[in-house]
Amino acid sequence: MKQLLLIVTFFISITFAFGQTISRIDGSIIPVDSLNTKIEDLMETANVSGIAISVFNNNQPVFSKTYGLANVKENIPMHQSSVLYAASFAKMVFAYITMQLVQEKVIDLDRPLVEYLSKPLPDYKINGWNRGYQDLKDDERYKKITGRMCLMHMTGFPNWRWLEADNKLKFKFEPGTRYSYSGEGLYLLQFVIEQITGKDYESISQERVFKPLGMRNSSQVWQTRFDTNICLGHNPLGEPYELMKWEEASAGGSMSTTLEDFNKFYTTLISNKGLSKKSFKAMTTTQVRIKSRAQFGPLSKEDSTDNDDIQLGYGLGVGTFKTPYGRAFFKEGHDDGWGHYSICFPKKKIAIVIMTNNDNGESIFKELLEYSIGDTFTPWRWQNYIPYDQKK
Repeated sequence: MKQLLLIVTFFISITFAFGQTISRIDGSIIPVDSLNTKIEDLMETANVSGIAISVFNNNQPVFSKTYGLANVKENIPMHQSSVLYAASFAKMVFAYITMQLVQEKVIDLDRPLVEYLSKPLPDYKINGWNRGYQDLKDDERYKKITGRMCLMHMTGFPNWRWLEADNKLKFKFEPGTRYSYSGEGLYLLQFVIEQITGKDYESISQERVFKPLGMRNSSQVWQTRFDTNICLGHNPLGEPYELMKWEEASAGGSMSTTLEDFNKFYTTLISNKGLSKKSFKAMTTTQVRIKSRAQFGPLSKEDSTDNDDIQLGYGLGVGTFKTPYGRAFFKEGHDDGWGHYSICFPKKKIAIVIMTNNDNGESIFKELLEYSIGDTFTPWRWQNYIPYDQKK
C-alpha cells in the first residue's frame, strides 16, 4: 500500500510539473483540460469575443492562454502578443512604481502633495486631455491631499471630471474621510511625481517596469509598432468600439500591454520583487475599510454591511479583503469593450489574471473565478460583475 501511494504521488507530481493540473486555494486540483473546456463553454454561452487568462501557482504562471478573436469584424484571432487596452490595470503598475519611490524616500505618502510643488496647484497650466487644476482655486481643500489618499481613493475627487455634468473638477466630500474610486486622484499623484523627478510618466514607466522586465510591447502611450497586433474592444453584439490610441500617459488608465507582457509584471509583483517586504505588505493590506453597497453609481454613496464578512477594503492601489485562506488583493479594469480582473492570495501563492475585450466579459467572472482557483469570495455584486444567467 505504501509503495502504491508513493507511485501515485510520483505521477501526480509529474503531471503537475508538466502543467497538466492547477491548484486551487482550498487545496483541490483541476485538470488543465477541464479549465480549457470551461472557458470555451462560458465564452460561447455568454457571447464573449475574446479572453486572455493566466493562472498562477506558487506565484508562477502555470496556465496562460488566449481565446477567441482580437477583431471580430476581421476574424483576427487573439494571441498572447495581441496588444490590449489595460484600462485600470494601469493603476496597479503606478502603485508599484510609487511604492518604489517611497522606499527610495523620493516621496512621503503622508506629506501634503502641494509641499512638493514650486507654486500653488491651480497655477499650473496643463495641456492635453487633463485641463489642470484651475477649478480648485477657490477651494483650498486640495492642500490636504497626500499621496496615501490618492492611492487609497480618498481624495474626495470624482472618478473623472468629464463624467460630471459641468465637466469640472470638484470635491465630492472632505479629503481623507471616505473611499470613492478616483482616476483624478491617481493623475494628481502622477503629476506631482513628474514634478519631483523631472520626468514624464511614460519615461518613468519604461525605466522602472517595462524595460527591466522585458515588457517590449507595453507602454503608457500608443506606439505605432502596436498597429500590427491591435486588439479591439467590442459591444455585446461583437461590434468593435473605436480604439483610443493614447498620446499622453495617464496613471489612471492609458497603458497598452499584452498578456505575455503583463504576466511578467504580475509575476514580479506577487513574488514581491522590486519592493521590500514592508512596502509590499503596505500596498496589499487593508488601509481603509469600504462600506459602500457598490463601487460605482448611486449605490456607491449608500453604506451597507454587505461585505463585512470579508472585510472589504483598499490598500495602496489595490482592493483587499480577508478569507479563510488569508488576505487577498485584487485590481480590476473596465471601459467600453473591456473587462479585466486580477486577484492574488499571497498566503496560498495562487493568483489569476483575466482580460476580456467584450462588454459581456465581466458576466463570466464569478463562475470562472470559482472554477479556476476556487475564489468564492470576490465581491462580484459590489463590482457589478452580474453573471450572464442573472441579467434581466
